[in-house]
Amino acid sequence: MHKDNHTMVIEFILLGFHDLHNFQILLFLFLIVMYAATIAGNVLIIVLVTTFHQFHIPMYIFLCHLSLADILISTNVAPKALQVILLGRSSTPAGDCITQLYFFGVSAIIECCLLTVMSYDRYLAICKPLHYTTIMNIILPHILALWCWVAGFVFAGIPQFLISELDFCGPNEIDHFFCDLAPVLELSCSDTSRVQIEVSIVVIVMCLLQFFYVIATYVCIFSSILQISSITGRHKAFSTCSSHLTVVCIYYGTLIVLYVSPSRGYSLNFNKALSFLNTAVTPLFNPIIYSLRNKDIRETIQNVISHKITPM
Repeated sequence: MHKDNHTMVIEFILLGFHDLHNFQILLFLFLIVMYAATIAGNVLIIVLVTTFHQFHIPMYIFLCHLSLADILISTNVAPKALQVILLGRSSTPAGDCITQLYFFGVSAIIECCLLTVMSYDRYLAICKPLHYTTIMNIILPHILALWCWVAGFVFAGIPQFLISELDFCGPNEIDHFFCDLAPVLELSCSDTSRVQIEVSIVVIVMCLLQFFYVIATYVCIFSSILQISSITGRHKAFSTCSSHLTVVCIYYGTLIVLYVSPSRGYSLNFNKALSFLNTAVTPLFNPIIYSLRNKDIRETIQNVISHKITPM
């Protein structure tokens, strides 16, 4: 029981993916490799950024926090998803399910905020290069990063309070591989309209508005790039933001489709596919396309392996 008589269902059953048959072990191995690679890649970025002095600049500071957020979202979802895939279904206490849902919201908001401040950093670097060091001083990156984490834990808690007060008195099977918002609301025998309204407000403020801000910054960035006379200069300027723009499109795109209007009757298979992309694939993409393809980081890794440099 949860909160005395408010919750009659004490556990949920995660059904995972249907009709895997011979692909069950294959999907399990794929996900465990993805999870291990995600943790290893993001930990590597954190170690490099915190260890070597040349990476103590705003762009890499934000990358370090993005890696922490990627580890949070992967660790929150992947272990239970692996259990569900291996066993075909898995039970989880109602309290654990609500907690997983909360931390999923936390990590989603943190990543949205980090992608936004990273676009602001790229805007300053390309459009305001003469003022960059003055505005993006040694303190501001840490303040912006702190804001991202505070916003994640605070804004995710707004609808979470109402979710924790919902009654679950009917079926307890969640047709998903983790406790996601829409399938959890489907099981509630309470009126979920207030929750859906609050979730939509949070998503509009913390996702859509920031997404529009990112679009505005890139309009300015592309305008500045087109004013660069040399082709080499244009290519160099664009290469500094192309990876960020790619992840923004993938990450914001899936969040907008999934969570702007959580409602009954959503497409289960489409929801699972986008959720898998958002929780398993994107966290692995971030260290690859942001950092491991970065020339400075790649050279640092090679020098450490060959013992040409030591941590400072």
